[in-house]
Amino acid sequence: MKSLRNSIRQSNRRSTFISIAIIFLWLAATAGFRRFTAPDEGRYAGVALEMIRSGDWLVPRLDGLPFFHKPPLFYWIGAASMSVFGVSEWPARLPSVLGATLAASALLMFARRWADGVSASVATVVLLTMPFFYVGAQFANLDMLVAGCIAATVLAAAHAALAKEHGGAWRRALALAFATAALGVLAKGLIGFVLPGAIFLAWCLVTGRFRAAWMLAWWPGWCIFLAMAAPWFVAMQVRYPAFYDYFVVTQHFRRFAAAGFNNAHPFWFYGPVIVGLTLPWIGWIGWQAVARRHSGHTSAATTASAAFSDVDWLMLVWFIVIVVFFSLPKSKLIGYVLPALPPLAWFIARALRATTPTRWMTSPKLQWTTGVAAVICVASVIVADRLGTPPGARLYLPAEERIAADDQVVMLDAYYYEIPFYWKLKHTVMVVSDWQDPALPLHDNWRNELSDAGRFEPARAATTLVNREDLPRVLCMPKRTWIVGSSASFLTSPWLLDQRFVPVAHNQEAAIWRFDGPQRPSAGCVAFGKPARPSTGDAS
Repeated sequence: MKSLRNSIRQSNRRSTFISIAIIFLWLAATAGFRRFTAPDEGRYAGVALEMIRSGDWLVPRLDGLPFFHKPPLFYWIGAASMSVFGVSEWPARLPSVLGATLAASALLMFARRWADGVSASVATVVLLTMPFFYVGAQFANLDMLVAGCIAATVLAAAHAALAKEHGGAWRRALALAFATAALGVLAKGLIGFVLPGAIFLAWCLVTGRFRAAWMLAWWPGWCIFLAMAAPWFVAMQVRYPAFYDYFVVTQHFRRFAAAGFNNAHPFWFYGPVIVGLTLPWIGWIGWQAVARRHSGHTSAATTASAAFSDVDWLMLVWFIVIVVFFSLPKSKLIGYVLPALPPLAWFIARALRATTPTRWMTSPKLQWTTGVAAVICVASVIVADRLGTPPGARLYLPAEERIAADDQVVMLDAYYYEIPFYWKLKHTVMVVSDWQDPALPLHDNWRNELSDAGRFEPARAATTLVNREDLPRVLCMPKRTWIVGSSASFLTSPWLLDQRFVPVAHNQEAAIWRFDGPQRPSAGCVAFGKPARPSTGDAS
């Protein structure tokens, strides 16, 4: 008997391992298919690349300056991945692929244990073939990584509560919940713990599990959480005394409450976003609602499927907390609600079962929907490649041009996040703008990011963030300079019309010039004149 139990346990482990491998391969298959979408992917991949280039894996850096918009987990994984697999899009997106794999695997294992294997498999397939989830898994930013951590935390904590009720082992699952919460905090800050904690607490209250709510106070879990999450934050506060105010107060509370940031949308913004980006699967919930309204009677199977279980309540609370939380602030990005997709996939699977109560796993409707959804997923990657950053907006360095290790790169009134990555630059670039502009902190753009970063290391910023009046000092050094700016930069910087500034490449958005420089330092090597006031909009 013991041998039989061991055999079943080994078989289950093998099945779980194979399932996770398939999940990962499906999500990773096209992760290297397209180039980066500017500016977000270039920004986050560039910070990870900076860790490799500088050897400083403790402080995230944007163009050599401390970048504390977000914690370091994404950058650590991306840097480690690129160190192993080389500098390209696929390893740079691996943190997002792993986050999605974690979310889907956690949903599969939890539902297998506390629902049934068929529902678990269908819900996982639905999640994996949602275009919203699939493309999010292959986008190099922090949203999918923290979504995976939140999903794993919620499901591990719920598993611990249910297991304890049934007299099973629960401490390992609860320890895992605290560990993944710590990873969530290292991925994107306080929401990595606050959101799954709020979901778990609300579920306990809704289902009358008042004692289970006290599991949030489990002291061994807090020891695990603090041991994993605290060291980096403490190290940054010790090294940069202004870190707490900037990272916690500004990036969490001020950004959540303020209305002056980009991407302002109405409260209902995520409704159409979720519906539109989860087609065709979301249609099954609508079909279920229509079927209920037009049905003259309710079958026993439908009644059974309609009864809410503990798992259903967990998924409902989970979905509502995520959507409402991110709908409250004025600033909204599409990827913020990625943590709401696993519970949505569960309810879509539930709707499928309600509308196809017999042999629903082999239903042609399910198979056709899966096939169409999978095709849309792959097509969405192609569309994202074309529309994310239009081909005419990409800036390529001609094959015959080579940037030497001691060349300097100067960007005029713009910061092109993807260029350090694609040009494989060994040094930081110098960015020319009006860095003394008193209105600079009022705008949520690239200048604000770099200016904020420069405040943590003013000496380094003085050599990286160049005011326009200091441009002669930069260009008149005896070294080659590559200048990147908008295609109309010569209107605000007429010295670019000097024949010594050789146009190298241009497109509808940007241009590159090469300046070979004087033989020796000379303050008057170029007739700069008085520049016109430049535009300070976002580079994309």
